[in-house]
Order: sequence, then structure tokens, then C-alpha cells
Amino acid sequence: MTLDKLLADLPHVTINPIQPLIGAEIAGLDIADVTDQEFALIHQALLRFKVVFLHNQTPTRAQHVAFGRRFGTLEVHPLAGHPEFPEMLVLRSLGGMKEGATAPAADHWHSDTTFRAKPSAISVLMAHELPPLGGDTLWSNMVAAYNGLDDQLKQRIETLDAAHNGLLTFIRHLDTPEKQAGFLTQHPVQTHPVVSLHPETGERVLYVNSGFTSHILGVSDEESAALLRVLLDEVKRPEYQVRFRWEVGSIAIWDNRATQHYGVADYTGWRHLERVTVEGDRPKKACP
Repeated sequence: MTLDKLLADLPHVTINPIQPLIGAEIAGLDIADVTDQEFALIHQALLRFKVVFLHNQTPTRAQHVAFGRRFGTLEVHPLAGHPEFPEMLVLRSLGGMKEGATAPAADHWHSDTTFRAKPSAISVLMAHELPPLGGDTLWSNMVAAYNGLDDQLKQRIETLDAAHNGLLTFIRHLDTPEKQAGFLTQHPVQTHPVVSLHPETGERVLYVNSGFTSHILGVSDEESAALLRVLLDEVKRPEYQVRFRWEVGSIAIWDNRATQHYGVADYTGWRHLERVTVEGDRPKKACP
């Protein structure tokens, strides 16, 4: 059923786009208790807007996990999980210049877990504690980023693959060669297409990110570096972005297959969010 038809059948629900190319707020729903039809609306809105936001949500952790599981099988993050709910990733950080400050963790453009053979598909992130100012998150539409490339560049990259290495980001948590070798044994470098085909919408997606993409395969080191400079700059265009100011009880649901995100590390104090993430499929090349 189309999103417009679902909206017509659910008059208590409203969807308000935030930016022309990405992002919308959904009101009138409680993720702790959604009907099948309401869930279908959330899913269709996610495919259209790439990231959707809900406010004033109060699910228990069990309800948060159960809602995420409606999208599919939940993954367990390789570095951290909640002791009672291993599928739940706890993102708690202390910003500022105080001793023990940990804020710079996701302050770079990335798609989650592209170092895996089957990267994350969809995430559901909820805010529990926030600093008084700052700590926003941005998302960028990588379908729009691909569409914005000139035809010559599209043709050059459509058959290329790139290497994705988890150590590019996680090396800060793996402080010995033995830990790094163990990580690579468990999570070897993966190859994914530079341009992927979205499994649900059929859209072409620019599928390289600064968090995990180390180099493009089948070209010289010089051309790989030059191409990545151009492609990774596309995510930074404000036209493709939405910036979200969190409130306690806010939930963001995003399509990791079609977006990148950036956690802004500009805050002082504690920021505590919790996330469940749906396992994805191996990315498919748009032009085999």
C-alpha cells in the first residue's frame, strides 16, 4: 500500500517533511504500540524520506527492541551491547574538555558497519539524556548525492568496487596490534560496490563513506584517492542534508542503505542515546 493511501486511512497520523530531499517528522504514533497498518506507514515513510523522527516517545527497552525487530533480524554490535538486551547499543558519551571526555566518536560522515559483509539496514535511535546545548545529528541522502554527479563520473564509477575496513574507525578502541589483528580476523576487510542498488526502492546509491572505505579497487592509488576525494565531498552538500535537534524521548529511524550520518561533537555534559539496528543484505552493484 502506498504512503499516501496509508495516510488517508490513518487520519490521526501526520507526516511533515523537514527538508526537500531528506527527513520528515511523524506525529500521532507511539512506537510501543503500533498497529500493522501504522507500522507499514512508518516503513513507507522511511523509504521515501530516508530518515524519520518521532517525539515524546516512552518505550521500555524491551518495547524499543520489539519495535526494531518488526523491521527484521536485529544485529549485535561488535564492540558494545546492553547487558540485558545484547541487540541494544548504548551510546553514552561525555562532551567537553573535562577529564574522561569521550564525545568525538561518530563525528565523521559514515554509514554503519559497512565493514561487514552484510552492513546494517535500518536503525532506531532514542534519546534518554542530552546536554543543555549541542549534540545534534545530521543525515545526508546518498541517493541524491549519486543523482547529483555528472554523467561522466557516474559512468566511471558504476562498475567499480571499494574496500571497507572497520579499523579505520575502531582502531581508537583497539590499542594493541593483537586486538587489531583479532578484530580483522573476526571482521575481515569487505568489498562493496561504489554504486549500490537499494534492495527495496531500486534507487542507485553512492556507497562509499569516510568511516570505513579505505580505497577503490582496480585503479591506481592516485586515481583511488582522487575519486574518493570527490565522492566523499558529495555527502557534505547542505542540499542533501537534514540536521536534527534531539529532545529526550525523540526517536530517529534511518535507512542506512541510503544515507550517511554525522554525530556533532560540539557539546559539554552527558549525552545518552540507545539504538537497535536491523541486519541488512550484501549490497548489490547497480551496474553488474
